[in-house]
Amino acid sequence: MLPSVLFVASECAPFAKTGGLGDVVGALPIALAARGHDVRVVLPKYDILKPAQMWRHPEALAVPLGAGIAWCAVWESRLPGSEVPVYFLEHDALFGRGYLYDPPKGHAADNMVRFAMLSRGAFALARHLNFTPDIFHSHDWPSALVPVYANTTERGTALAGAATVLTIHNLAHQGISPEADLWRTHVPRECFREDGLEDHGNVNLLKGGLYHATMLTTVSPRYAEEIRTPEHGAGLENLLRFRAGDLVGVLNGIDTRAWDPAKDVYLPAHYDAQDLSGKVVCKRALQEELGLAVREDVPLLGVVTRLGPQKGTDIIAAAVPQLLGLGAQLVVLGSGDSRTEETFRYYSAQSPGGFRAKIGFDERLAHRIEAASDLFLMPSRFEPCGLNQMYSMRYGTLPLVRATGGLDDTVQQCDERTGEGTGFKLHDLSVSSLVETARWAVRVWRENRPHFRTMQYRAMRQDFGWERAAKRYGEVYRWALERRRGHSA
Repeated sequence: MLPSVLFVASECAPFAKTGGLGDVVGALPIALAARGHDVRVVLPKYDILKPAQMWRHPEALAVPLGAGIAWCAVWESRLPGSEVPVYFLEHDALFGRGYLYDPPKGHAADNMVRFAMLSRGAFALARHLNFTPDIFHSHDWPSALVPVYANTTERGTALAGAATVLTIHNLAHQGISPEADLWRTHVPRECFREDGLEDHGNVNLLKGGLYHATMLTTVSPRYAEEIRTPEHGAGLENLLRFRAGDLVGVLNGIDTRAWDPAKDVYLPAHYDAQDLSGKVVCKRALQEELGLAVREDVPLLGVVTRLGPQKGTDIIAAAVPQLLGLGAQLVVLGSGDSRTEETFRYYSAQSPGGFRAKIGFDERLAHRIEAASDLFLMPSRFEPCGLNQMYSMRYGTLPLVRATGGLDDTVQQCDERTGEGTGFKLHDLSVSSLVETARWAVRVWRENRPHFRTMQYRAMRQDFGWERAAKRYGEVYRWALERRRGHSA
């Protein structure tokens, strides 16, 4: 019998999402359920949840927290297109604030208590549902207390046999909170030590989860290796080397239904790997829409991203004049760092025929950029997995990426001698390295079109669906149960 799983997460698309974590929690449970797992999801009922059909359970849920018991309502829905249950814990004082993690330009000082409600509430919910999961699967720091509770306050209960899996989506975010508030979580005081939650006098929620979880995963194999080094370990590299035998990299998937150039509702024309004529139509339509010069003989470089240091968008901004000097067009969609936004606005005004920047996010435009572009720029400083490079390949848009994390795992370097490759990779993150790699890619596009077309065909045939990841997570769950119980069932 396949292990049953309760996902405990702070995000789940389409209900609440700020990034890739929400995409994973919204898609992986469906793929697991298709393989036969009994899988369910719990997350907070933020007051900014996107509208969804949901119903309220008649009984309130008692969660040990603070000076006694915190009461919350339980709401239920389904992941769209599936029968996977999603439960929402409603507590207005903690989650009814108009944001998920922090207020705009501020910090929620009680985040440890807020997300302790989620973690401890997951166990209360399981009892409420009369559901005894084999696995509690938590994600990043907001639910990192789940493994801690499993090994302490839940010891001796009916849920004590459950194994815990903690997935690291981005190690840079660790949930640092003052030690003075730890008592409110009901985590035993003895857990506040160096080989636990303590981190330079503060509580580090992710660190505690990394020590206590039965198994650890990351969202790509390369990232599982990188986070054990000082460069990418964010201060936790020694702990991750210690847990290396329990750490597995599982590459994320993408929603191949929403991202399909043969059916995408946002595109002016459809196409597939056998016939790219629709991609030419998409390029012309985007050039017209954004006011770029309508030219098929100029390569179009696309960027859809959060503007910030992790994504290397400061390097892109500094390289704009040289990229345009290659005889290419460039279009950017994103928001974030204000200085980078201003730089892109400046170049957009100065070079209207060759450069366009749209500050903000627009789902329709994101799809149209992916379809219209010949090359996609993604020179991240670090990238636990990345999704846009996979979207790009599915749309026949060859990614130009830095060889890090999931980018290195998913993109095969162009080799003009053998005709291999699905994209172009650079290693040193600098303006000169980005420009020279772009120069190479543009040259291949212009002078070796048969090779470029072969790479497009190969990229579009890559399997980035969630079925592969679900199978791998099934293996991780069995390993976790063997470690926890001495057997897998």
